[in-house]
Amino acid sequence: MFQAEGSAAIKAQFDNPFEEPEADEQQPPIANEKPRPLPTSLPPVQRFEPDMLPDELRDYVLDVSRRIQCPPEYCAVAALTLLSGLVGHKVRMRPKQHDDWEIVIVLWAALVGDPSAMKTPAIKAMRFAIDAIEADARREHEKALADHMAEMELFDVAKAASKKKAKDRANKGDMDGAKAALAEAVEPKAPKPAERLIFNDATVEKAGELMNQSESHLTALRDELAGLLSRLQQEDASSERAFYLEAWNGDSRFTYDRIGRGHIAIERCALNILGGIQPTKLAPIIRGARGAVNDGLIQRFQLAVWPDPVRDWKWIDRAPNPKAKERFAQVFYRLHGIDFGADENGNPPAWRFTPEAQSLFVEWMTEINLECRSGTLSPLMAEHLLKMPKTVGSLALLFAVIDGEQGSVSVDSTARALEWADYLRGHAERLYSAATNSGIEGAKLILKRRSKLPNPFKTKQVQQRGWQGLDTTPAVQDSIDVLVEHRYLTEVERQTAGRPRIDYWWHPDYVPAKEEA
Repeated sequence: MFQAEGSAAIKAQFDNPFEEPEADEQQPPIANEKPRPLPTSLPPVQRFEPDMLPDELRDYVLDVSRRIQCPPEYCAVAALTLLSGLVGHKVRMRPKQHDDWEIVIVLWAALVGDPSAMKTPAIKAMRFAIDAIEADARREHEKALADHMAEMELFDVAKAASKKKAKDRANKGDMDGAKAALAEAVEPKAPKPAERLIFNDATVEKAGELMNQSESHLTALRDELAGLLSRLQQEDASSERAFYLEAWNGDSRFTYDRIGRGHIAIERCALNILGGIQPTKLAPIIRGARGAVNDGLIQRFQLAVWPDPVRDWKWIDRAPNPKAKERFAQVFYRLHGIDFGADENGNPPAWRFTPEAQSLFVEWMTEINLECRSGTLSPLMAEHLLKMPKTVGSLALLFAVIDGEQGSVSVDSTARALEWADYLRGHAERLYSAATNSGIEGAKLILKRRSKLPNPFKTKQVQQRGWQGLDTTPAVQDSIDVLVEHRYLTEVERQTAGRPRIDYWWHPDYVPAKEEA
């Protein structure tokens, strides 16, 4: 029995899960009821509709998603996030007609899916124009550096001549003339660093320096967001977490002081984030957001999409649609070079909704605020929705800029943004279900790997396996409770000399075979 087992015995049972139970541990009576199928753990999501994208983006997004056979929303949100960085703070959105509430376009996107869902290929296919812009910037910078080196050679010659002239004048007592001679050689300014639009990993300090060098917004690209999000949940990453929280606002000034770097002020702290994450790695992060670390970081991933997996597959080998790809790329080049000027105070211009668009936005915003205050939503979902007006304003402005609108945001761009809001809400509900329904996923994993467990087994023996999402006692217990509820397991309490022991027996139809070990 458990209370009499030493560490060696426990290890032996762990290594040999099919050891026969003792005489008093035979299979308990089981009700003559078959186990019930485990429910799906994911709420349904809407189908992605191509007309949610502007015409200039649509064909290439669909072309890529068909060729690599991934959900089209992976490509769509990747493209929108990258484009939002190119608009940057060149133009802003004021969702109210008289109020000074102002939105800077910043989007955080998460592509949720299994490792084989083609998240990374989708991002790679959408970023080619950004890569080309950065490559052009590097070539221009290299040419500017070469020109600067030549100018510095001439400066050295001029400086030597100026020193000689200054010395001659000083020897004659003309000190003012000597100073004037030294000033004749003006050192040429070094060229600005090559423009950066994306980065994969950078310290807060380096990211701040890059932000100060560009009119566009940086985009952090991460193949796997779990590493970043897990690090930001650690206690020693509080300052880095504060930086990311400010960067989502897009209009805040952020300062830091570091030994070696001194005082650095980021006048416009803004950062887009784009990356993928696996569902199994998402669940513990979402659970953490319900605790003391809930400061709205997860809720800022407003463009989080978790589509149904693509089940069909066939061999596809064709070239990209050249016209669609070129049209797509031209949007990136145009937004990168666009200049909206400045208002009378030297600030970026701010656009407002047209009257028809304003009515749509007011109606939608009224509905979600009333719903969020009704108490019918989970706290995480309510917090997510209350951040969505910034997302809708950002998307409406982005669509307006892509479509060439001037000075205001039309009803068409606003309606498209609101269609995205409805679509993204379903994905947000699925996202937060990773925490509330994680027990179902864990139950499915235990059922799938039941051949690795003894019969009966204990909670600790599941946790010791280190299976994804089942590495904590609460997560394991939640999953076991689901299996008990659906009759795959029977819970048996045994009295021992110490605390009662809980064993879990498999239903006879699901007892693992010894040869499966």
